[in-house]
Amino acid sequence: MSAPSTGVTRGGAPPAGRRARRFAGRTGQYAALLAYLIFLAFPLVWLLSTSFKSPTELGKIDPTWIPQHPTLENFRSAFEAQPLARSALNSLIVASGATLVSVVIAVPAAYVLVRHRSKVGGAANGWVLVSQMFPFVLVIIPLFLVLKNLHLIDSVGGLIIVYVVWNLPFALWMLQGYVRAVPVSLEEAAAVDGAGRLRILRSVVLPLLAPGLVATLMFSFVTAWNEFFFALVLLKSPENQTMSVILTRFLGAEGVADLGPLAAASVLATVPSLLFFALLQRRLAAGMLAGAVKG
Repeated sequence: MSAPSTGVTRGGAPPAGRRARRFAGRTGQYAALLAYLIFLAFPLVWLLSTSFKSPTELGKIDPTWIPQHPTLENFRSAFEAQPLARSALNSLIVASGATLVSVVIAVPAAYVLVRHRSKVGGAANGWVLVSQMFPFVLVIIPLFLVLKNLHLIDSVGGLIIVYVVWNLPFALWMLQGYVRAVPVSLEEAAAVDGAGRLRILRSVVLPLLAPGLVATLMFSFVTAWNEFFFALVLLKSPENQTMSVILTRFLGAEGVADLGPLAAASVLATVPSLLFFALLQRRLAAGMLAGAVKG
């Protein structure tokens, strides 16, 4: 009687059919990933190409991928038409300030909600989720009245406060997953050695939260940098407006866009976010995976 087949060839190698299926599966995965990357990169590549095209090329019926006669005229026109440098500085101040304040508040708050569970903490978590479902239009009128009474309309500081309030629930919810991943035994060992709560949070918990902090900082910064609606309503003076609002001023009176300068300004507005992601992508990926697996 012949022995049953084990599906493994001599030497422990899998059969050729299984190797072929595995190779085909990996090829399909890489092809799908490549298609997705092309889909994501297409707007940025087209925007970059448009920013270097001359008005003659922009007016052609059949557009080209690569500018035939690259020019920096669109960038010069964009800086001459609108205060891009000032608006970029405003966006950087607002996004950085709101992000840092949000994370500084969210770290101890997330620690308390995770380590000291109570009905109040459960209600706070529920409110965090509910607050994220509020549309901007629903809160803009009472928010405008509150800031008006505080004399913070058309103020960079007022916009920072708004972004802190708006980003805080997201930062709080995101950091709770990373706090849960920190072993309680490490904190207990530090407490036995005489460390207080603040010392434990600073010396034990914070170093282990580094990937989560990077991820939270990144997403909070990009959210504040790209936000448009609050900045449009609350900022009136051109010297106080952020980059996202200044971009709308490249539209003419009849809604016709000055396409070349608009594309150039949009490229400049995209650069900071891309630089942050490029510099911190490894820590960001590690933070996302840690929160998804351990949280």
